[in-house]
Amino acid sequence: MALSVVVAIIRPGVLEPVEKKLQEMGVRGITVARTKGYGEYANFFSRDWMVDQVRIEIFTEQDRAELIAAAILDAAHTGSPGDGIVAILPVEKVFDVRTRSEEIPNRFLG
Repeated sequence: MALSVVVAIIRPGVLEPVEKKLQEMGVRGITVARTKGYGEYANFFSRDWMVDQVRIEIFTEQDRAELIAAAILDAAHTGSPGDGIVAILPVEKVFDVRTRSEEIPNRFLG
């Protein structure tokens, strides 16, 4: 089974609707990290250009990755500059730390 990881960098204010949408879809595993950065919309009027953002990572079957990405885009979209990005990346291998084995743990599949 081929795996992908969906990575999204979004505004903190839309995290809750994104989480709700993913839960409704039955996504079983999600990693969320609060982060800072700048891209399309840098706050050049501030001494610190960085803005607060949220990074989401979801490991899933390759055939569900685009569906999950579309759900994130739908829930996170405001139409304003700085809404964020979503990327789908291939996963070569997954190792379970507990068992030290190479496997595709069911708990990571979205």
